Amino acid sequence: MDPSKDYIAINRASWNNRTDAHIHSEFYDMPSFWAGKSSLKEIELPLLGDLRGKSVLHLQCHFGQDSISLSRLGAKVTGVDLSDKAIDKAREIATEAGSDAQFICCDIFDLRNHLEGQFDVVFASYGTIGWLPDLNKWASIVEHYLKPGGKFVFVEFHPVIWMFDEQFQGIQYSYFNTGAIAECETGTYADKQANISQDYVMWNHNLSEVMGSLLQNGLQIEHFDEFDYSPYDCFNNTTEFEPGKFRIVNFDSKIPIVYALVASKTV
Repeated sequence: MDPSKDYIAINRASWNNRTDAHIHSEFYDMPSFWAGKSSLKEIELPLLGDLRGKSVLHLQCHFGQDSISLSRLGAKVTGVDLSDKAIDKAREIATEAGSDAQFICCDIFDLRNHLEGQFDVVFASYGTIGWLPDLNKWASIVEHYLKPGGKFVFVEFHPVIWMFDEQFQGIQYSYFNTGAIAECETGTYADKQANISQDYVMWNHNLSEVMGSLLQNGLQIEHFDEFDYSPYDCFNNTTEFEPGKFRIVNFDSKIPIVYALVASKTV
């Protein structure tokens, strides 16, 4: 069987399987979140700007930490994710946190059947598009839900980082999208010792594919930047060279790890 034909079911099960481990991990640090700490990082916060009174669509929101953090900044937030278990947890956390963030469980390519309206901001960040086979469809969803004058804020792990094997000893994957990558992992990025395992299906998307899809769907790229660190300690063989900033030990600052862009809808 070609796993790419059943990737939605495989990846939904994968993220359902991770959710409890993530919520209880030090990585997601729920005690600090409950105490009021934002889960948003310094890369995306300036790009998001003042969100008071703004409507925000958060794509691939996992169990809602960032969505609720956005709502704490004064935004009216709708989060979307494939995992029903993660969305159930997001709703529970939002209720307990006193947040009015709303959540929808669906494949984002099916979002038009679940959500009407348009938003001032569409947001997605860190480990999202690799789960999607078709970036043209992804960009069309972004464009569809943006109000004229609205902006898309996107922060993602750089495609260069996905070229390497798990220990960053050599190049294992193509920089270019050559089709589905189907694998199985033990543990999870948020807790590498977690007693779980899951299959998953992913795709590598290079920068021209990302930006080309947005341009082809009528969006204008206003900002682009690359960073030589990750704000998350989610890879192997990392070092924290400054508080909350992680690099691969054997690469130091020589490769990009994250990129960020802002695209606008002018009409």
